Amino acid sequence: MPPSKELLPNPAPYFPSIFIETQFRTKQPPTPQLDLTGQVAIVTGANTGLGLEAARQLLVLRLTHLIIAVRSSAKGEAAAEKLRREHPQANVEVWLLDMSSYNSVQSFAQRSREQLTRIDIVILNAGLIKLDYNTVASTGHEEMIQVNYLSTMLLALLMLPVFKQKSAGRNGPGRLTISNASLALAAKFANKNALPLLASFDDPARFDTTEQYSASKLLAHLFLWELVEYVPSTDVVVNLADPGFVKGTDFGRDQSGMRAIAAKLLGAVAARDHVTAASTYVDAVVVKGKESHGCFLMSWDIKPFASVCYTAEGKQAAKRLWDETLHELEFAGVRGIVDSLGH
Repeated sequence: MPPSKELLPNPAPYFPSIFIETQFRTKQPPTPQLDLTGQVAIVTGANTGLGLEAARQLLVLRLTHLIIAVRSSAKGEAAAEKLRREHPQANVEVWLLDMSSYNSVQSFAQRSREQLTRIDIVILNAGLIKLDYNTVASTGHEEMIQVNYLSTMLLALLMLPVFKQKSAGRNGPGRLTISNASLALAAKFANKNALPLLASFDDPARFDTTEQYSASKLLAHLFLWELVEYVPSTDVVVNLADPGFVKGTDFGRDQSGMRAIAAKLLGAVAARDHVTAASTYVDAVVVKGKESHGCFLMSWDIKPFASVCYTAEGKQAAKRLWDETLHELEFAGVRGIVDSLGH
């Protein structure tokens, strides 16, 4: 299978064509009985929902050391205790991570560098969807863009040299999977020509919950389009994984009224259960190999990126986004990290 960048864009509309294909017509393949003994994994947002289930599935594969990264120590310890009872042979730790805080992201990456002797798997699952416009006080960015895109890409970039130092020569390259969403394919991206691009997502006048969430996931497509040119697959395999539309998670906990009722009814008919959905993450980090490097995975398979990525305007937007993102995150020395990856 060619990588996502070399595939033809999918001309079908997201609703209903792609949605029906992913939610109703695609079946989960069996997960090979792999042995993760001796390996170390990090799963962010793992105190509940998909993160917790993905962590559990890694432990079923005899993972030796699991770190669940959470905002709340109490909730994290409660989740960890469940996992410890189910898998007493594993070392399950709780590390604090607030994805709305650059300082917290940097501290987490630094702890990984200083305390881990190896790292094999990282699943960046933490994310959110907000019904109302809100900015993060410490950065000034709209909250979904901050958490789903900026802080997630910062953590991904900061973990790359950790992988390079602590995973080489053990079980092949490290694996870094970033949670994504097929809704990225539906983003209108009307501001693609905005200068500057990132700042345009902070405009409250253009805020729409569904579009902003979809755009926050589309930005990951555009960023990975550029990032893969710098990251050797021999060091770490980086991919995006879409778990699909899922029921039984806390992801839509801010919804209320008719919106919540509609979401619940649609979920009852079309949504995947969290066990099936979490298997997409496990597939991305332990089943897929170097062929998935720099790819968008949907329904356990390599798929094209959002169609705009293949257009001249989209490629120009990807380069602007790349430059603006590295500028935004330069306080953490990300340009130096990127420049060092191939050496």
